[in-house]
Parts: sequence; C-alpha cells; structure tokens
Amino acid sequence: MIDAVATDSSTPSPDKQRRARRTRMTGAERRQQLLEIGRTLFAAKGFEGTSVEEIASKAGVSKPVVYEHFGGKEGLYAVVVDREMRRLLDMVTGSLTAGHPRELCEQAAFALLDYIEEYTDGFRILVRDSPIPQSTGSFASLISDIATQVEDILGREFKSRGFDPKLAPLYAQALVGMVALTGQWWLDVRRPKKAEVAAHLVNLAWHGLDGLEQKPRLIGHRKA
Repeated sequence: MIDAVATDSSTPSPDKQRRARRTRMTGAERRQQLLEIGRTLFAAKGFEGTSVEEIASKAGVSKPVVYEHFGGKEGLYAVVVDREMRRLLDMVTGSLTAGHPRELCEQAAFALLDYIEEYTDGFRILVRDSPIPQSTGSFASLISDIATQVEDILGREFKSRGFDPKLAPLYAQALVGMVALTGQWWLDVRRPKKAEVAAHLVNLAWHGLDGLEQKPRLIGHRKA
C-alpha cells in the first residue's frame, strides 16, 4: 500500500499544476491577472517598493512574461493608474443626474466616497505622487476634470440666481477639492459612516459656515 502511494503519479506535482494553469490562461486573462496583482502591490507598497520579480512571483510566471505584456513595471503601473482614473471620473460624472443643485452635490460626494469604499486600492494608488508620466494626467488633473463637469452645473445655477457665472470655475474647484481632500482623510479613518460624511460635506457646501445645520440631512434618494 505504501509502495502504491509512493509511486502513484496520478496527482500532478505543484510545479506541474502551476505550469498547467499557465498553459490554460489566455493572453487576455494573463494580462488581467497581472493588472490585478500589480494594483494590489502598488497600493500596498507604492511604485518604488514593488518589483517585477514580486509581480511575476505572485502570478506564478517568469519576469519575461511581465515584460511581454507591459514592457516592464512602468508600463504596468501606467495602465493600472489610467484605468483607475477613468473609473473614478466615470463614476463621478455618471452620478450627476439630479435636477436640484443640492442633490447634485450629494451625488458627487457619494460617487467619490463610493469609489474609495469599493476601490480602495485604486484610490491609494491615485493619491500617491506618480513617479512616471501618465497618459491621463495626475490625480490633480483628474480632480480638475471633475470640477469642469461641476462648473457647468454651477454656472447655470449662478446665472439663474443673478450671480456672476464667471465665478463658477472658482467655486467648482473649491467644492470638488474639498470633497477630494476629505475623501483622502476618510480613506483611513472610515468614521463617521459614508452617508454622514456626505451629509456634512454638502452641509458646508450648501449653507456655508454661517448657516450650518446642527444635524445635516440628505434630500436625495441616497440615504446610506
């Protein structure tokens, strides 16, 4: 019995199993796997703290496979950052659907906080200082892109209320910057809860310090 177990070759060795998995994975699947591994490592260790060797080891492949797909660590990092920036921009701009300006503020705040909550690794990567140029720019340029979307909304609101619409860009940068910086702080503390953070952000943006509500409320359909 012992001899039978010792000579049984029906169960592949760990090395053979890894090679089989590599064989079965398509090029697109391998690329996606490397992106996910790189995203996790870049979020935890940063660009400088992550090596091609570690990425390859986590994926169970050799270093040349990483170079084949991305040309090196820089190429992998650039794709990870570009994807996250597009995801965040799409989430924020896609959320601006309400008619009431205050609810639009709520939607924008929730979109950023949703992204931080759902794609924490991605946000950690975005707020780091990028060591290499990105095709989609920096986190600051991303925030500026979002502010441009808000600027159009504020411009219409200012005009309807008799305010100077030329000031809309200034207020848009201030509002989006306030939410983004608060999001960076909330990334680690996660207190208070997301809906409460959104309510307080909109409270300050809508009422200003002079008219702050003691217990800010949300008026839109998002309550949590």
